[in-house]
Amino acid sequence: MDIVSNILARSPEPSEHDKVIDFLNKNLRLNITWTIKKEYPIALSSHNLHNLSIITDKTESKILSHALLKPFVCKTAQAIFKIGAIGSVVTEPESRHQGLSKKNILNCIKKSQDQDCDLVILWSDQHDFYKKFGFELAGFEYSYLISQALPVVNKNHKFLKSNKIDSQAILKLYNQHTVNSLRTVDEIQHYLNIPNSNIFTLWNLQNQIVAYAVEGKGVDLQTYIHEWGGSVPDIMDLLSHMIQTEKIAYTFICPDHSLNIRSKLETICDVSNTGFLGLIKINDFEKFSLKIKKMFLAEGINEITIEKKDDQIIFGYKSDLYTIKNETDFIRLVFGPQKFRDLGFVSESTTVVFEKIFPLPLWVWGWDSV
Repeated sequence: MDIVSNILARSPEPSEHDKVIDFLNKNLRLNITWTIKKEYPIALSSHNLHNLSIITDKTESKILSHALLKPFVCKTAQAIFKIGAIGSVVTEPESRHQGLSKKNILNCIKKSQDQDCDLVILWSDQHDFYKKFGFELAGFEYSYLISQALPVVNKNHKFLKSNKIDSQAILKLYNQHTVNSLRTVDEIQHYLNIPNSNIFTLWNLQNQIVAYAVEGKGVDLQTYIHEWGGSVPDIMDLLSHMIQTEKIAYTFICPDHSLNIRSKLETICDVSNTGFLGLIKINDFEKFSLKIKKMFLAEGINEITIEKKDDQIIFGYKSDLYTIKNETDFIRLVFGPQKFRDLGFVSESTTVVFEKIFPLPLWVWGWDSV
């Protein structure tokens, strides 16, 4: 019998919220001066308690294992996706190797399906473990290590290092990105107060914020610029100021579709690297393929085939159809890094059609990761 079959993974009761935070502090943030709840103020808030998953001992007095789901809406230029991010997956040392994390992960996936999430994403180096659940490494994350500052071009601008910033102004800049998650002013305010996080801003002569950059997020992303906004020249001025004043090198991370800033960073970086966005899973293939077909229709293209038969994926344009062996291979085609033209068997005409949509410009900003 599967060892997890008799184990109950459930959401905590409101009265157990503090106990959950204590468990996570002990197992994920030992010897840290702040509580993990401050690092993940939305995911670990009482409002998201129904999306937490715990396993307790038989007396239900002690938490043995935990995972959480944080649903959010990701907007692209072509479509809107609901995504469930899974994080804080941990089992106390004495209870490991009993399938507890597996049960919590399955519970979080079920929660995401119940809430109509198109996709589930998580970040882990345990790739083989998560592939058993249908996750696949996919998407793009570009990183640029920059140690030498360029001269500041606009010397009339002012620079500020402080988290005491108007949330509305930050949200306005953030919303200029073509790919972002839907956020509220209140959520931005919570994010600005994450411990061990530095907020740098650039101001024009009218005392308006024209660029911002966020470095660090609790114990994670130290020296990484994982959130930013503004025009490319203003961001580059801000980055130069940060390097000059802080006297450290920064790693700037950005998505595949941010071509202008990527081309600029390529010219000044010490080292660049192309990585994966994360481990991604499609929840309901039929619904997901229907959404993709609508994206093609918006481009004036119909007669697209994307369907699942048994474990195989059939795709193509008009009568030009192809088959790949499993869904995880398809995930790498949809989000990258696999390209249709590199498959070696897809016709040029169908490849050109599919390249109008793929790879989908999915991106999860640092504040939204869990």
